Amino acid sequence: MGIIKDCINKKNVDSIPVWFMRQAGRYLPEFRKIRSKNTNFINLCLNPELSKEITLQPLKRFNIDAAIIFSDILLIPYALNQSVEFKKNFGPNLGFLNFEELLKITEEEITKKLNPIYELIKLTSKDEILKNKDLIGFVGATWTILVYMLNRQSPKIINKEILENPNGKTLMRKIIDTQKIHIKKQVESGASIIQIFDSWAGLLNEDKLEEYIYKPTFEIVEFTKNLGVKTICFPRSIKSYKKYCDIVKPDAISIDYEVNPTKIAEKIDIPIQGGMDPKYLLLEEKEMLKNAKKYLEIFSNHKYIFNLGHGIMPETDPENVKTLVKFVKDFK
Repeated sequence: MGIIKDCINKKNVDSIPVWFMRQAGRYLPEFRKIRSKNTNFINLCLNPELSKEITLQPLKRFNIDAAIIFSDILLIPYALNQSVEFKKNFGPNLGFLNFEELLKITEEEITKKLNPIYELIKLTSKDEILKNKDLIGFVGATWTILVYMLNRQSPKIINKEILENPNGKTLMRKIIDTQKIHIKKQVESGASIIQIFDSWAGLLNEDKLEEYIYKPTFEIVEFTKNLGVKTICFPRSIKSYKKYCDIVKPDAISIDYEVNPTKIAEKIDIPIQGGMDPKYLLLEEKEMLKNAKKYLEIFSNHKYIFNLGHGIMPETDPENVKTLVKFVKDFK
């Protein structure tokens, strides 16, 4: 068991746990080297040996407390036979959906398509560098996956076609069933924590949260808990993290950089993760550490996992990450 899991279990830890969303990514030259030779992103995610190498790259550079698997939330649409590609300067581009065919896809077919991810986790979990550290698996939240599958690209706003799609509820159930398969296989393969990314939670109005976010995410969280594994939820830009925690009941909550951390510390009693704006890693050292210190002090009487309010930005200098990790680890 690693220090992050200990923190989520509300045990005493010797230092503040730290890891980063998108810690295995484009800001690392060693990642860019692999990526330049592997232009198809989905195929790269489905290459267990290369994905393992990428997953562990940050741990070879920094004194961080967890690896998060190199994968993508859009592997679930891929498993449901929706084409997924990533276009430069555009982002994800998904194909048309055949609802009739989609509903016929079996658990066996889903598992077979996603099996390289489970091989990645098995390979990675056995690596010596992960001794006493956590290996974080993940899924996209039901709502976020639904948006991508129906919108077929990153949304700017949520249009009525998504909320009123006649196949929407049926598709949501299929997504939830697929999420459960994917989580269970990740846990069986060696993931010690599951994070649920709801990237587009902030786009929904209050009257839609129950149907699209609270109910499906609660179901996924309860399912994961019943597997004996802790969950961290990241409902990015949701209006009320407090209400979300009260209803969804995650083991830990990851906050974005637009929320007031002081209010979070006052209102939420479960372990908290993240919050700092990734742009602060682009600043000079003194300014970067000043902002990090703010979060460390605000959550000094709280179970807290240091992370960002979103992923590390591609233009970030790895030396800044190294400096920040040391600062967090030395903080008393």
